[in-house]
Amino acid sequence: MKVESSFVFLKNVRFYAFHGVMPQERQVGGDFLLSLRVGYPIDKAMESDDVADTLNYATLFDLAKREMDIPSQLLEHVAGRIVKAITTAFPEVTSIDLELTKQNPPIGADCDGGGIILKLKN
Repeated sequence: MKVESSFVFLKNVRFYAFHGVMPQERQVGGDFLLSLRVGYPIDKAMESDDVADTLNYATLFDLAKREMDIPSQLLEHVAGRIVKAITTAFPEVTSIDLELTKQNPPIGADCDGGGIILKLKN
């Protein structure tokens, strides 16, 4: 059989970060959830059993954490930096699905969060 597509993912990674348009959001911070699904050719790793032959999800987490630690007004900006960090570190990436949720957005509503979803394809 031939691999049609393959992905490495992180699901609902929790961060405490300082993103938001309101000054208080950048001072007090808040809870965020990040999910990533990254298209990556893992067929070599399927045979070799060597982490060097795949996109290591620990490294994926480290890249995302580094960008989440930098305060921004817009989640779009944070997401753009995460995507750039991933594609710079792993040029073999074929796609990225990213979901970034602010768990308690200051909108005066009872909700599970607000945020952005990006679907990028090479």
